[in-house]
Amino acid sequence: MNKKYKKIVLILLIIIVLLGLTYVGICIYYNFKDKNDNKNILENIEVKETEKEKKPEKTQRMLELEELKKENNDIIGWLEIEDTNINYPVLQGSDNDYYIDHNYKKEWSAAGSLFLDKDFDIENGSDNYLIYGHRNKTGIMFEDLIKYAKEDFYKTHTRIKFTTLNEDSEYVIISIFYSRVYYKNETNVFRYYNFVNAQNESDYNNYVSNAKKNSIYKIDESATYGEQLLTLSTCEYSQNNGRFVVVAKKLANNQ
Repeated sequence: MNKKYKKIVLILLIIIVLLGLTYVGICIYYNFKDKNDNKNILENIEVKETEKEKKPEKTQRMLELEELKKENNDIIGWLEIEDTNINYPVLQGSDNDYYIDHNYKKEWSAAGSLFLDKDFDIENGSDNYLIYGHRNKTGIMFEDLIKYAKEDFYKTHTRIKFTTLNEDSEYVIISIFYSRVYYKNETNVFRYYNFVNAQNESDYNNYVSNAKKNSIYKIDESATYGEQLLTLSTCEYSQNNGRFVVVAKKLANNQ
């Protein structure tokens, strides 16, 4: 190889290295920004005393959610799991694509947001609220959901808090399982992500039964027809299009 070609190769290698470093730098910047943007979101939300007096039936979190919704009408709830980073607003768009890579401010974000499936009716109620979220190496969004793969963690964190504009509720976990997105030609498989509203009691019981049957360890809690369900879904990397899923049911007041 003559000097001319060596020089060209060297220049190309330098360009590749610089592009690589630039890409890494951009990734680090956006990871830091995502983590910072999603930290303590409610700290700057101020609920006026007059609002508390006018709406005594509302909890502090419900009032904070009302204020936050003024920034983005797509915000429909707040999800929190103790001793995890899962403490975020939940959004719902007109499709299931937008909030994959946008935050609650509608800014582009690699981490995306937690979002309710587009087919679910938060106003009139659905038998099951299915919430999606990315896993993220910085620990935000649904990365900590995978902690439930360990039974010891589940035993000390059996409840999930989900707040909407209408109620501040706790859910108790009934199942934790691995799944994946199935091909259309696959039959006799549990497509948990298709369950929105039960057509009847049998349909509801079939969902609960499949969730319980697939649970990675025994959980005594179950659900009966009419009880509100909450399903949290994130990616799982041991298989192609893998998913990690936590299903819970809403507790009656003061339970």
